[in-house]
Amino acid sequence: MLATSSRTLLLSATRAGGRNAIRALVARGISSPAIGSIDIRSNSTETKKIFPTSHFQKSHQVAYKSAVPIIDDDIRGGYNSSSVIQGADACAKAGIANLGINGPSTIYKNQTFEELFQHEVANNEGKVAHAEYGDTFTVDTGKFTGRSPKDKWIVKNIGSESDANIDWGSVNQPTKPEVFDELYEKAVNHFNTLDKAYVFDGFCGANPNSQRKIRFVHEMAWQQHFVTNMFIRANDESDLDGFEPDFTVINACSQVDEDWERHGLNSEVAVVFNVEKKCAVIFGTWYGGENKKGIFSLMNYWLPMQGQFPMHCSANVGKAGDSALFFGLSGTGKTTLSADKKRALIGDDEHGWDEDGVFNFEGGCYAKTINLSEKTEPDIYRAIKKDAMLENVALKGDDLVPDYFDTSKTENGRVSYPIFHIDNYHEPQMAGHPKNIIFLSCDAFGVLPPIAKLTPEQAMYHFISGYTAKVAGTERGITEPTATFSACFGAAFLTLHPTRYAELLKDKLEKHNAQAWIVNSGWSGGPYGVGERMSIKNTRACINYILDGKIEDTTWEKDKVFGWEIPASIPDVDSKVLRPRNTWPDAAQYDEAEKKLANMYVKNFEKYRTGDVDYSQFGPKL
Repeated sequence: MLATSSRTLLLSATRAGGRNAIRALVARGISSPAIGSIDIRSNSTETKKIFPTSHFQKSHQVAYKSAVPIIDDDIRGGYNSSSVIQGADACAKAGIANLGINGPSTIYKNQTFEELFQHEVANNEGKVAHAEYGDTFTVDTGKFTGRSPKDKWIVKNIGSESDANIDWGSVNQPTKPEVFDELYEKAVNHFNTLDKAYVFDGFCGANPNSQRKIRFVHEMAWQQHFVTNMFIRANDESDLDGFEPDFTVINACSQVDEDWERHGLNSEVAVVFNVEKKCAVIFGTWYGGENKKGIFSLMNYWLPMQGQFPMHCSANVGKAGDSALFFGLSGTGKTTLSADKKRALIGDDEHGWDEDGVFNFEGGCYAKTINLSEKTEPDIYRAIKKDAMLENVALKGDDLVPDYFDTSKTENGRVSYPIFHIDNYHEPQMAGHPKNIIFLSCDAFGVLPPIAKLTPEQAMYHFISGYTAKVAGTERGITEPTATFSACFGAAFLTLHPTRYAELLKDKLEKHNAQAWIVNSGWSGGPYGVGERMSIKNTRACINYILDGKIEDTTWEKDKVFGWEIPASIPDVDSKVLRPRNTWPDAAQYDEAEKKLANMYVKNFEKYRTGDVDYSQFGPKL
């Protein structure tokens, strides 16, 4: 017999229809005569077999899954460390007075999803879009619809640890401490003119052994919503007892740096990090991703200093605890291919690999919405509901329905959502050491095979290379395939020299006997415009063959130019497709294209021919 609270929930839900009743029951894990007993905690039994109990002692994420998308107030309410602090000493009680911020008399700290939604609407910060799976708040970030990499700076504190280790250059642009101090004062002065502010205290990194405490100070509710989606949330106030941030971000996005020329910056936009002062300031850009990727860059600094490996990749895990990593740049299929109904998603973008295994940095996902449909990306499509947030997505009609095919604003429309919006996600956000490392490339030249096996040394070469290709239409001015090399599949976020990360990967591969692979999700039978895009069916068949371990039973053929090994056969994949030269109408044209791409690899790698090991010897041979 149902308990009183369960009967009340059932009666309430059935008033809205039977499907909602089932959703509500599944979300609560209620046993009823109608549907039986439902265990909805994601892979809880298998997970606890994989990890010792100690890994669960500091879990900041509690979430559930069901066979259908659900909207459950209990899950949302499960993250409740919310407080409203008022009075002359509000800033002191919120922990920001030590920053110099004393002006606001009301601080909204760690607001719940529902409270943030109410603030967003009341503040008129955007619109409520009527997405198919639930109303979703949507914002327009103005002229900046993506990161502004030329406006990201790191303070060069002469003689400091960061000064000695950071790979200074076009990615990590140095600025002076005096510039940061001026901008910091400007940001503090701005917040001291406000009556209210939003503060979020949360975590980056699911493994407590390397987790960082992060504090954000915002002037708008929607930016607080973004970091609430993307970072690891506290379950309740006890998780924040004695909270002292390892890093603080003061986001004064409504302000600009009028003195940017005097400061030696590139524009009135400024995203400036001071590693030693454990603080960053943001000016002039409203793009939510600046909050997320700034902390990722810091994790790429902090973790290697402890011998741990930060990674720009997605990750999933099988029922046997066999985790896998998917490295890849935009458009390679990183999100799509790591979403697998037979495997649980750990995360879609940022991870670490330490002595315990792999772990997610984040508490949510930040997905592109261009041309999104339920057929092509069901997990992402269904995740767009209450508590998700859309950025720069066109809305159509009086009902404000999202139009993911309208890219008139930008091709970089985005949605952020808490990870529990994905049904098949891995609750602990940690898993054991991966056995397979997959480098995804969308090769628009039609040269790379759909799958190739790498030696550990070749893995270093291709990890440092980080190759994919842009095709016509992806960026303004692109009219033919263009090779793109992004070191470690995330050059824009690397604070140290790429070879530092490559050495960490090498150590992990050797210690844990992991196998690296190249998987081409790009073109076959010719270059873009001549050949055809590799079918998702073939790519998935290759991935599945890797992950189920059966690929080791096949025979191999060595490629004469790139040196990797190609399997003789894979079930459900035409053996002709496995050897790209055989798919081209003219083999001589393929040979010419292969030589051209190999030359691009070699030329790109010239700048990395340093250190104890010259990995260029493990690249293509001309």
